[in-house]
Amino acid sequence: MGYQEQTIEGRNAVIEAYRSGKPIEKLYIQDGCQDGPVMTIKREARKHETPIKYVERERLDQMSETGRHQGVIAVAGAYEYAELEDILKAAREKGEPPFLFLLDNIEDPHNLGAIIRTANLAGAHGVIIPKNRAVGLTATVARTSAGALNYTPVARVTNLSQTIEELKKEGIWFVCADMNGTRMYDLNLKGPIGLVIGSEGEGVGRLVRERCDMIASIPMKGEIDSLNASVAAGVLAYEIVRQRATIA
Repeated sequence: MGYQEQTIEGRNAVIEAYRSGKPIEKLYIQDGCQDGPVMTIKREARKHETPIKYVERERLDQMSETGRHQGVIAVAGAYEYAELEDILKAAREKGEPPFLFLLDNIEDPHNLGAIIRTANLAGAHGVIIPKNRAVGLTATVARTSAGALNYTPVARVTNLSQTIEELKKEGIWFVCADMNGTRMYDLNLKGPIGLVIGSEGEGVGRLVRERCDMIASIPMKGEIDSLNASVAAGVLAYEIVRQRATIA
Protein backbone atom coordinates (compact mmCIF):
# COMPACT_ATOMS: atom_id res chain seq x y z
CA MET A 1 0.00 0.00 0.00
CA GLY A 2 1.76 3.15 -1.19
CA TYR A 3 1.39 6.81 -0.41
CA GLN A 4 1.00 9.51 -3.03
CA GLU A 5 0.88 13.29 -2.73
CA GLN A 6 -0.84 15.74 -5.04
CA THR A 7 -1.74 19.41 -5.15
CA ILE A 8 -5.31 20.65 -5.55
CA GLU A 9 -5.77 24.17 -6.88
CA GLY A 10 -8.78 26.49 -6.88
CA ARG A 11 -11.47 27.24 -4.34
CA ASN A 12 -14.20 24.94 -5.62
CA ALA A 13 -11.75 22.10 -6.16
CA VAL A 14 -10.46 22.33 -2.59
CA ILE A 15 -14.00 22.51 -1.15
CA GLU A 16 -15.04 19.43 -3.14
CA ALA A 17 -11.89 17.61 -2.02
CA TYR A 18 -12.82 18.16 1.61
CA ARG A 19 -16.42 17.11 1.06
CA SER A 20 -15.40 13.92 -0.73
CA GLY A 21 -13.20 12.91 2.20
CA LYS A 22 -9.88 13.41 0.46
CA PRO A 23 -7.07 13.63 3.04
CA ILE A 24 -5.74 17.22 2.95
CA GLU A 25 -2.35 17.38 4.64
CA LYS A 26 -1.56 21.10 4.25
CA LEU A 27 -3.40 24.18 3.05
CA TYR A 28 -1.87 27.33 1.57
CA ILE A 29 -4.06 30.45 1.40
CA GLN A 30 -3.16 33.82 -0.04
CA ASP A 31 -2.74 36.35 2.75
CA GLY A 32 -5.75 38.68 2.93
CA CYS A 33 -8.26 36.41 1.16
CA GLN A 34 -11.52 36.57 3.15
CA ASP A 35 -14.37 35.92 0.68
CA GLY A 36 -17.14 33.34 1.11
CA PRO A 37 -15.48 30.32 -0.54
CA VAL A 38 -12.23 30.92 1.33
CA MET A 39 -14.09 31.15 4.64
CA THR A 40 -15.80 27.84 3.79
CA ILE A 41 -12.39 26.28 3.13
CA LYS A 42 -11.11 27.59 6.45
CA ARG A 43 -14.05 26.06 8.28
CA GLU A 44 -13.42 22.70 6.61
CA ALA A 45 -9.73 22.97 7.48
CA ARG A 46 -10.50 23.60 11.15
CA LYS A 47 -12.97 20.71 11.20
CA HIS A 48 -10.37 18.35 9.72
CA GLU A 49 -7.47 19.82 11.74
CA THR A 50 -5.57 20.80 8.59
CA PRO A 51 -2.62 23.16 9.14
CA ILE A 52 -3.12 26.47 7.29
CA LYS A 53 -0.22 28.54 6.04
CA TYR A 54 -0.85 32.11 4.84
CA VAL A 55 1.50 33.11 2.05
CA GLU A 56 1.96 35.86 -0.53
CA ARG A 57 0.46 35.42 -3.99
CA GLU A 58 3.94 35.07 -5.46
CA ARG A 59 4.51 31.92 -3.40
CA LEU A 60 1.28 30.39 -4.69
CA ASP A 61 2.24 31.31 -8.26
CA GLN A 62 5.49 29.40 -7.79
CA MET A 63 3.68 26.36 -6.38
CA SER A 64 0.91 26.34 -8.96
CA GLU A 65 0.97 23.82 -11.79
CA THR A 66 -2.07 25.27 -13.57
CA GLY A 67 -1.75 29.01 -12.95
CA ARG A 68 -5.38 29.05 -11.71
CA HIS A 69 -5.01 28.60 -7.96
CA GLN A 70 -7.46 31.44 -7.03
CA GLY A 71 -5.49 32.08 -3.87
CA VAL A 72 -5.81 28.52 -2.52
CA ILE A 73 -3.64 25.43 -2.91
CA ALA A 74 -4.10 22.23 -0.91
CA VAL A 75 -1.63 19.40 -0.62
CA ALA A 76 -3.51 16.11 -0.45
CA GLY A 77 -2.23 12.71 0.52
CA ALA A 78 -3.91 9.48 -0.47
CA TYR A 79 -3.20 5.94 0.60
CA GLU A 80 -3.73 3.24 -1.96
CA TYR A 81 -6.15 0.48 -1.04
CA ALA A 82 -5.02 -3.13 -1.07
CA GLU A 83 -6.80 -6.01 -2.76
CA LEU A 84 -8.34 -8.87 -0.76
CA GLU A 85 -5.80 -11.22 -2.27
CA ASP A 86 -2.98 -9.02 -0.93
CA ILE A 87 -4.27 -9.57 2.60
CA LEU A 88 -4.63 -13.34 2.19
CA LYS A 89 -1.18 -13.49 0.62
CA ALA A 90 0.29 -11.69 3.66
CA ALA A 91 -1.11 -14.44 5.90
CA ARG A 92 0.25 -17.19 3.65
CA GLU A 93 3.71 -15.63 3.54
CA LYS A 94 3.82 -15.58 7.34
CA GLY A 95 2.57 -19.16 7.54
CA GLU A 96 -0.33 -18.06 9.75
CA PRO A 97 -4.10 -18.66 9.60
CA PRO A 98 -5.72 -15.45 8.31
CA PHE A 99 -6.76 -12.90 10.93
CA LEU A 100 -8.87 -10.10 9.43
CA PHE A 101 -10.77 -7.07 10.71
CA LEU A 102 -14.01 -6.21 8.85
CA LEU A 103 -15.61 -2.88 9.73
CA ASP A 104 -19.27 -2.07 9.17
CA ASN A 105 -20.68 1.47 9.43
CA ILE A 106 -17.50 2.99 10.91
CA GLU A 107 -17.83 6.66 9.93
CA ASP A 108 -15.58 8.29 12.53
CA PRO A 109 -12.00 8.65 11.21
CA HIS A 110 -10.57 8.54 14.75
CA ASN A 111 -12.24 5.18 15.33
CA LEU A 112 -10.98 3.80 12.03
CA GLY A 113 -7.43 4.99 12.70
CA ALA A 114 -7.46 3.51 16.19
CA ILE A 115 -8.80 0.18 14.90
CA ILE A 116 -6.11 -0.02 12.21
CA ARG A 117 -3.54 0.62 14.94
CA THR A 118 -5.01 -2.20 17.05
CA ALA A 119 -5.15 -4.52 14.03
CA ASN A 120 -1.45 -3.98 13.43
CA LEU A 121 -0.45 -4.55 17.05
CA ALA A 122 -2.67 -7.64 17.33
CA GLY A 123 -0.98 -9.19 14.31
CA ALA A 124 -3.97 -9.01 11.96
CA HIS A 125 -3.13 -9.42 8.30
CA GLY A 126 -5.44 -6.68 7.06
CA VAL A 127 -8.55 -4.56 7.46
CA ILE A 128 -11.59 -4.57 5.17
CA ILE A 129 -13.99 -1.62 4.90
CA PRO A 130 -17.04 -0.98 2.70
CA LYS A 131 -17.18 1.79 0.09
CA ASN A 132 -20.49 3.20 1.31
CA ARG A 133 -21.50 4.56 4.71
CA ALA A 134 -17.93 4.38 5.94
CA VAL A 135 -14.99 6.72 6.28
CA GLY A 136 -12.09 6.20 3.89
CA LEU A 137 -8.35 6.55 4.44
CA THR A 138 -8.23 10.25 5.28
CA ALA A 139 -5.41 12.26 6.82
CA THR A 140 -7.08 12.01 10.23
CA VAL A 141 -7.22 8.22 9.90
CA ALA A 142 -3.54 8.15 9.01
CA ARG A 143 -2.58 10.33 11.99
CA THR A 144 -4.73 8.36 14.44
CA SER A 145 -3.28 5.06 13.26
CA ALA A 146 0.13 6.28 14.51
CA GLY A 147 1.93 4.86 11.48
CA ALA A 148 0.08 1.52 11.38
CA LEU A 149 -1.49 2.45 8.05
CA ASN A 150 1.93 2.11 6.45
CA TYR A 151 2.11 -1.55 7.47
CA THR A 152 -1.44 -2.88 7.65
CA PRO A 153 -3.18 -3.30 4.27
CA VAL A 154 -6.72 -1.93 4.00
CA ALA A 155 -9.05 -3.25 1.31
CA ARG A 156 -12.23 -1.45 0.26
CA VAL A 157 -15.11 -3.57 -1.00
CA THR A 158 -18.51 -2.85 -2.54
CA ASN A 159 -20.51 -5.31 -0.45
CA LEU A 160 -19.30 -6.48 2.95
CA SER A 161 -21.76 -9.37 3.30
CA GLN A 162 -20.82 -10.76 -0.13
CA THR A 163 -17.15 -10.41 0.77
CA ILE A 164 -17.75 -12.50 3.88
CA GLU A 165 -19.33 -15.22 1.72
CA GLU A 166 -16.33 -15.16 -0.61
CA LEU A 167 -13.87 -15.38 2.28
CA LYS A 168 -15.74 -18.30 3.81
CA LYS A 169 -14.63 -20.29 0.76
CA GLU A 170 -11.07 -19.69 2.00
CA GLY A 171 -11.97 -21.45 5.25
CA ILE A 172 -12.33 -18.29 7.32
CA TRP A 173 -14.86 -18.14 10.17
CA PHE A 174 -16.49 -14.87 11.15
CA VAL A 175 -17.36 -13.47 14.55
CA CYS A 176 -19.16 -10.17 15.08
CA ALA A 177 -19.51 -8.06 18.18
CA ASP A 178 -23.00 -7.68 19.66
CA MET A 179 -24.12 -7.19 23.24
CA ASN A 180 -26.72 -9.98 22.83
CA GLY A 181 -24.21 -12.59 21.72
CA THR A 182 -22.39 -15.41 23.49
CA ARG A 183 -19.77 -14.40 26.04
CA MET A 184 -16.52 -14.08 24.10
CA TYR A 185 -14.63 -16.36 26.54
CA ASP A 186 -17.02 -19.20 25.68
CA LEU A 187 -16.33 -19.09 21.92
CA ASN A 188 -13.63 -20.87 19.94
CA LEU A 189 -11.84 -18.00 18.20
CA LYS A 190 -8.81 -19.96 17.01
CA GLY A 191 -7.80 -20.61 13.42
CA PRO A 192 -8.68 -18.50 10.34
CA ILE A 193 -10.95 -15.76 11.60
CA GLY A 194 -12.55 -12.47 10.62
CA LEU A 195 -13.51 -10.05 13.39
CA VAL A 196 -16.51 -7.92 12.39
CA ILE A 197 -16.98 -4.61 14.22
CA GLY A 198 -19.89 -2.21 13.77
CA SER A 199 -20.41 1.41 14.74
CA GLU A 200 -21.04 2.45 18.32
CA GLY A 201 -24.58 3.55 17.52
CA GLU A 202 -25.88 1.09 14.91
CA GLY A 203 -23.64 -1.88 15.50
CA VAL A 204 -23.18 -4.46 12.76
CA GLY A 205 -25.82 -4.34 10.01
CA ARG A 206 -28.41 -7.12 9.86
CA LEU A 207 -27.24 -8.70 6.60
CA VAL A 208 -23.64 -8.74 7.72
CA ARG A 209 -24.55 -10.12 11.15
CA GLU A 210 -26.59 -12.93 9.57
CA ARG A 211 -23.55 -14.08 7.62
CA CYS A 212 -21.35 -14.32 10.69
CA ASP A 213 -20.76 -17.75 12.20
CA MET A 214 -20.53 -16.49 15.78
CA ILE A 215 -21.78 -13.49 17.75
CA ALA A 216 -19.60 -12.44 20.65
CA SER A 217 -20.51 -10.25 23.58
CA ILE A 218 -18.04 -8.48 25.84
CA PRO A 219 -18.83 -8.85 29.56
CA MET A 220 -19.71 -5.44 31.00
CA LYS A 221 -20.62 -4.50 34.54
CA GLY A 222 -21.15 -0.74 34.37
CA GLU A 223 -24.30 1.31 34.07
CA ILE A 224 -23.91 2.05 30.35
CA ASP A 225 -24.38 -0.64 27.72
CA SER A 226 -21.83 -0.08 24.97
CA LEU A 227 -18.15 0.46 24.30
CA ASN A 228 -16.55 2.77 21.79
CA ALA A 229 -16.08 0.82 18.53
CA SER A 230 -12.28 0.98 18.64
CA VAL A 231 -12.22 -0.16 22.29
CA ALA A 232 -14.57 -3.08 21.52
CA ALA A 233 -12.33 -4.03 18.60
CA GLY A 234 -9.30 -4.03 20.90
CA VAL A 235 -10.96 -6.16 23.60
CA LEU A 236 -12.17 -8.80 21.15
CA ALA A 237 -8.96 -8.74 19.11
CA TYR A 238 -6.87 -9.55 22.13
CA GLU A 239 -9.13 -12.43 23.15
CA ILE A 240 -8.44 -13.77 19.65
CA VAL A 241 -4.71 -13.15 20.17
CA ARG A 242 -4.85 -15.01 23.50
CA GLN A 243 -6.62 -18.01 21.99
CA ARG A 244 -4.34 -18.13 18.94
CA ALA A 245 -1.34 -18.14 21.25
CA THR A 246 -2.62 -21.28 22.99
CA ILE A 247 -2.97 -23.38 19.84
CA ALA A 248 -1.11 -26.62 20.47
